[in-house]
Amino acid sequence: MDDWLPRRALVLGLARSGRASALALARRGVEVVAADRSASADPGRLAAAGVEVRLGNEEESLLEGVELVVKSPGVPGESPLVAAARARGVPVWSEVELGYRLLPGNPFIGVTGTNGKTTTTELLGAILRAAGRRVEVAGNVGVALTEVAESIEPGASIVCELSSFQLEDIDSLACDVAVLLNLEPDHLDRHGTFEAYRESKLRIFERARAKVVPRGSGLDGIEFAADDPLPAEPLIPGEHNRENAAAATAAARAAGVEDAAIAEALRTFAGVPHRLELVRELRGVRYVNDSKATNAAAARRGAASYGDAGLRLILGGSTKGEDFGEFARELPQTVRSIYLIGESAGDLAAALDAAGHAYVNAGDLQHAVALAASDAQDGDVVLLSPASASYDQFDNFEHRGEVFRRIVEELQ
Repeated sequence: MDDWLPRRALVLGLARSGRASALALARRGVEVVAADRSASADPGRLAAAGVEVRLGNEEESLLEGVELVVKSPGVPGESPLVAAARARGVPVWSEVELGYRLLPGNPFIGVTGTNGKTTTTELLGAILRAAGRRVEVAGNVGVALTEVAESIEPGASIVCELSSFQLEDIDSLACDVAVLLNLEPDHLDRHGTFEAYRESKLRIFERARAKVVPRGSGLDGIEFAADDPLPAEPLIPGEHNRENAAAATAAARAAGVEDAAIAEALRTFAGVPHRLELVRELRGVRYVNDSKATNAAAARRGAASYGDAGLRLILGGSTKGEDFGEFARELPQTVRSIYLIGESAGDLAAALDAAGHAYVNAGDLQHAVALAASDAQDGDVVLLSPASASYDQFDNFEHRGEVFRRIVEELQ
């Protein structure tokens, strides 16, 4: 079953999925060279496993004798080394393509979309567990698919969150159930155009047995919408989460799960960290961590989740080429104050000025929380929903959310 394995492979990028790919190939006797532009990347167990580690350079000589390139999600498709590999006719796979090939034929549910992927993926995992099934949640959330493939039991189901970066380099990955939640402009700094981004997302449907799609999308498949009748009302708040619940319900039914198990999970699933996560209530003010809202559409949904409560909104981070004009115009009237941080503060400020919204340039998260806490009144919500990525001041959105949580917990 491993006759497709190369004799020598190059793994590009040594973050979580890259390390998992290199180790999985090395364990199967493949000669592996692993490269990362960052000289500070920790080779850790790779060198001990016999992986040749190259840090700080990506010279074309790394391709000598290579029969496969496995590209981490963070490596752009136009990277010179990736382009050189394609020019030589060397296959370029994403880590999820490798992980899928290493699986022993497990039932596979894939979830993609601009927003709601992690929540829906974890909710589907909870539904399958409620149905008594063995399940692993993997991919863009939690554990790399390649790592899961190393230890998963035959017959156990996989629910895999799939980003556009992971889907752009699949070759044989086939979902038993493929879910598209929504499509809105995102990652345009990487994909260039919305059309290219959309094309990457829609690759999830290639070879899929069942397709779950938003109602009104014009795509063929099992349709869902936020106003669908559900086996139970979801515990997690917001209309967008009811839409996520409807998608998960449709996917679970397509996978043969009974409504009783779906209802049990909907009633008890409390959500995921960094997505509308209540950190603390202090003097009647709720502090909510929505660090995972890395684009305007996600932040808009977060801001709409708290009814009539006054919002003290923290926005900003690293830029992704997004236009904030529509987001600023559609902010709810419940927003009482806005605090801008990070690299995208200028773009956000211009959009807020045009929409007639006042704001404060807070600079960083510590200062923004302090200002919001000072301004907030009983019944208000201080909401970190940045509408931006996190790489200007933080390692990732999880790091940003953890810093927010720490700052809030230290408030007197």
